[in-house]
Amino acid sequence: MSTPQKLPLVYVRGFAGDTAGINKAVMDPFYGFNEGSTHIRIGPDNEPDFYQFESPLLRLHLDEGYQILVDGSQAIYLNSHATIPPESIWIHRFYDVSASTWSGRPKEFRMETAAEDLLTLIDTIREKSGAPRVHLVAHSMGGLVCRCLIQKILPDLGRDPAECVGKLFTYGTPHGGITFDFGFGMLERLRDTIGINGAQIFGPERMYEYLTPESVADPNGPPEGWDPREMPLDRPFAFPRERVFCLIGTNPADYDVAHGLSAAAVGPRSDGLVQIDNAYVPGAHQAYVHRSHSGRYGVVNSEEGYQNLRRFLFGDREVKAALVGHRLPQRKDTAWQAEVALSVRGLQIVMHERTSAQWCPIQLRDRTRNPTPEGPAETATDTAGAVPLVDTFLCSGLAHPGDTGTMRYALHLRILSLRERDGLLNFGDHLEQTADFDDILVVDVGADGATSVPALSAVWNSAIAGSIRDHRPGGHARGDENPGPDIWVNHIELPDTAAPIVGADARLRLTVTPWQ
Repeated sequence: MSTPQKLPLVYVRGFAGDTAGINKAVMDPFYGFNEGSTHIRIGPDNEPDFYQFESPLLRLHLDEGYQILVDGSQAIYLNSHATIPPESIWIHRFYDVSASTWSGRPKEFRMETAAEDLLTLIDTIREKSGAPRVHLVAHSMGGLVCRCLIQKILPDLGRDPAECVGKLFTYGTPHGGITFDFGFGMLERLRDTIGINGAQIFGPERMYEYLTPESVADPNGPPEGWDPREMPLDRPFAFPRERVFCLIGTNPADYDVAHGLSAAAVGPRSDGLVQIDNAYVPGAHQAYVHRSHSGRYGVVNSEEGYQNLRRFLFGDREVKAALVGHRLPQRKDTAWQAEVALSVRGLQIVMHERTSAQWCPIQLRDRTRNPTPEGPAETATDTAGAVPLVDTFLCSGLAHPGDTGTMRYALHLRILSLRERDGLLNFGDHLEQTADFDDILVVDVGADGATSVPALSAVWNSAIAGSIRDHRPGGHARGDENPGPDIWVNHIELPDTAAPIVGADARLRLTVTPWQ
């Protein structure tokens, strides 16, 4: 299997607010991409422990050999050098022209202008590096700047975004806008009418303007049912959604104290600013991490964010896990939920985590009663009744020294039931935080990246004698059940204890495909 090509990276920051916020942002040479953190929240003996995350900028420099090139400024460097290396990181400094510290006549920020300037930077980088495309890495509003470029600016110019953009990774981007938990929509209407500090860019009318190409835009505004999260595939020059990754924060409590009002307004199912349901593009890759929108405990300044970013950009295999063949007990008063967590051997963090305590469990529906997709896109069953659990990327070059020939992953699966009576939760026989099924699938994948067919073994923790750390995979690797090329599929039986809950035919379906 070939090693993914290293492409230039362009970082696009988030919303800065008013002129004072913009002035503060432009004082940072790297627009915040160089900020790190030093604490983890839970340590031994209930004491905070020291853990140093250097920053995504420095980590890409150290881990992947990327260079940060300036000569007084990025612009001076680009103007004075005929060639630049593809393994380079660039900051889209779109806020500079709106800062009063540079000029007495700052320009008003406009989303379309920021996207047009991003295209100019991309074209310059491509020309001087010889790279066919660049990867875009964006925080918060920066993801909307990138989508404006991809969905409006480039199509209006008759250019295919896939010809200049390789992949798009977004941290906590409000793909669905920003909404509030109270006010019955009045707060949103007030924001969009007055445009406080330019925040109307997170409302549907303005989003429709900068996410829709002129050729298909309705002059009357967004049609009924228009979803700003969508990246439509039925348009010329549609960008493939499989090239997009959305990192979703689930911790509102750690959003900066100064933003406490914001965190209270958007509600608990959020990262403190962006609600969970607004933080993804339907059909794109997703990972949920218990981090806040920004700050020292934010998604950008986190090991969780970096590890997902690194594997998405440079991984060589994509792995999907889904629950299939399940049949839930026929009880009209019972709702079923699944909780999942993905851990990687050698990392101090959880790569992906969806739990009830973090307001984002997976809602399970019986495939016999709900044979077609329904509900939120990320939890809907497909026509075959599959419930997606995890979608992640493997990088054979990142195998931990202790892996002894394999890369080890652990998928923690819990299934819980909630009883209802007269439309209210019934706690009469309830045991809080107690799952009806709870087990961990331990997966070992061969670390040889030379082939797309993995040597994979999998066993449930309940069948392992002793600690998982001491377990060594034995016997034959699981076989490929799909005869097609470049796709490996295997169905793993659930432990017998799960049969009364999900049925005897329930399986975990693992799918492995090459990733570039």
